[in-house]
Amino acid sequence: MAGETGTATTVSHLEKSVARLKALAVDALLLTTAGLMAELLIVAFSGRRGPTGLLLTAEEALDLLHYGWMAAACVVLAFTWNLFSRWIGSSPGRALVRGVPEWEADLPWSRTLRGWFAVLFIELTFFAGWLITEVDLPAFLTKFSKASDIVRGLVHPSMSILHQGVVLLVQTVFLAFMATAFAIPIAFALSFLAARNLTRGSVLARGLYTVVRAGMNFTRAVEPLVWALIFISWVGIGPFAGVLALWIHSVAALTKLYSEQIESIDLGPVEAITATGAGPLQVLRYGVVPQVMPPFLSFTIYRWDINVRMSTIIGFVGGGGIGYILKPRVDLGEWGEVGTLVLLIAITVWLMDIVSAKIRERIV
Repeated sequence: MAGETGTATTVSHLEKSVARLKALAVDALLLTTAGLMAELLIVAFSGRRGPTGLLLTAEEALDLLHYGWMAAACVVLAFTWNLFSRWIGSSPGRALVRGVPEWEADLPWSRTLRGWFAVLFIELTFFAGWLITEVDLPAFLTKFSKASDIVRGLVHPSMSILHQGVVLLVQTVFLAFMATAFAIPIAFALSFLAARNLTRGSVLARGLYTVVRAGMNFTRAVEPLVWALIFISWVGIGPFAGVLALWIHSVAALTKLYSEQIESIDLGPVEAITATGAGPLQVLRYGVVPQVMPPFLSFTIYRWDINVRMSTIIGFVGGGGIGYILKPRVDLGEWGEVGTLVLLIAITVWLMDIVSAKIRERIV
């Protein structure tokens, strides 16, 4: 008994130490990000000029930031905040990772240091984003005449491309359907390995969870347009490359959606079936699957809807579908034909939204 108590105490201390390190890392990251955004604004509005003699661009200002010094200073600041949190209040990382202490839980945000830091962080993010993305509202509000020809063409569609557009639109819908259909079984199988509540039983299960999650996060981070370029070089230009690009992205997206739904199930039926001596597959079959099938179907229909819209852009790089003829018309400024194709896409998406809403209404 004494040995078990000592082991439990050691594990508890280890968990607390890991939590402290996580809180410190989060604080250091947040403080460094806020510090760099503040320095960016200072540099940008300091009146300094670049090599061309003009005011600094956002890219030039970003090159002038002191990343290393800022990170080092903010690590020290994060450590200091955590060290004196009992007197100055919990840091953002401490609140996120370890929770807010009881004496501070009921305080309004305006009476906590982390609350004011959150407000400052949001404001810095907004203004830094405004600067980096070069938002130019005067140009948007005063130079509409330059886009009038485009708008005129879009509202006066040309019927000369209607037949070809309808044919390729059908290809677009089936391209999205095939990508979704191929993704369903793989995502269904992987989702059980990517669900945290089902992979706590062993080191192997936790390892599989980490590998699957990391792989799916990487796959989902790469845009379908990039996957399309990869598969075009692999299988050639055409709708099959588009199917593969949407398929691999759909696997990652559906695995995430499915696994998050599995993580939110009621564990009561699972524990009851496990108590009867059922094996892992039986537990999944009778305790998990019945709870997740309706939302799984809803997510799948929604993903098909997304793939129809994505397939339009996939066609821009040769992945088939209506985007394959849309991009050349845009490049040549044939706005009447562009208007026809845009209307076809909009009508299709609208009809699919109505149909998918009806189907979800029936199954969920």
